[in-house]
Amino acid sequence: MSETSVGIVVIGRNEGARLERCLASVADLGLPCVYVDSGSTDGSIAAARRAGALVVELDLTIPFTAARARNAGFAALKSAHPGVAFVQFVDGDCELAAGWIEAARTFLVAHPDVAIVCGRRRERFPEQSLYNRMCDIEWNTPIGEAQACGGDCLARTEAFAAVGGFRATLIAGEEPDLCRRLRNAGWRIWRLDHEMTLHDAAILTFGQWWRRSVRAGHAFAEVSSLHPERDFPWHRNVKSALAWSSLMGASLIAALWDWRAAVVVLLFPVQIFRIAQRQRVNGKPDYGYGSLILAGKVAETVGILKFYVNRLLSKENTLIEYK
Repeated sequence: MSETSVGIVVIGRNEGARLERCLASVADLGLPCVYVDSGSTDGSIAAARRAGALVVELDLTIPFTAARARNAGFAALKSAHPGVAFVQFVDGDCELAAGWIEAARTFLVAHPDVAIVCGRRRERFPEQSLYNRMCDIEWNTPIGEAQACGGDCLARTEAFAAVGGFRATLIAGEEPDLCRRLRNAGWRIWRLDHEMTLHDAAILTFGQWWRRSVRAGHAFAEVSSLHPERDFPWHRNVKSALAWSSLMGASLIAALWDWRAAVVVLLFPVQIFRIAQRQRVNGKPDYGYGSLILAGKVAETVGILKFYVNRLLSKENTLIEYK
């Protein structure tokens, strides 16, 4: 293989039609592809083999994580194709956008100090639910040098291997952790102004959104504990979740003792109004978005507390799934 060759690693579990669309978008590129399966029971493995991917089935006796799956895929790719210079990680519920691989590869070749590039991930059905729309907004990160990437990205294999890949025990938040370790080693991360993947979150209920937010809080706490340096951005997420949750809880309790304390509760609709003014839909304030952002602080706090309680009790962290 040439020094600019690209390989693909797809991970998934029970993604069904989403995985088939993902594999079809990859197959069109004619690049070596590894699919890593985390215990699917829906025919995903057979579908991957039909698509021509090299299949890796993870050991069922070891807890699944996306980080572990990506590491296993990377190892299999490098074993089968030692000369591959770049690896595109793709989640099984995503499709690669046309032209992305070439644009990302070209950028990495021209910028030897950049370890990872990512682009615009979009939601397939943002109109299907408020929760999907929030995901689409979340993916719209600033262009240029970045602190971190998401699960879909093109990575320089040399840099990825040098820092030991993803931290396999993390149940979420493995990408910011990897990117911080890469940045500490002198590499840079970059977000390109280019379509990258189409994602299908399929979050249609409040319960799904709540569990995803709990998982986010757990990730904020766990990854922040691994990076105590003050400039690590997720420390702010932890403080914000705890502050707003504490204020909500304290104001409601105080209102039970003295109705005049209920005036503090007015802070919350004011905050919802402020958030909604910044995030508009068809020119109008998005009050649903603002409400979920604030309610999400409570869900994140649940995840934060879950992490610290598990650590105190020396319990293993387990996956928090929303699909």
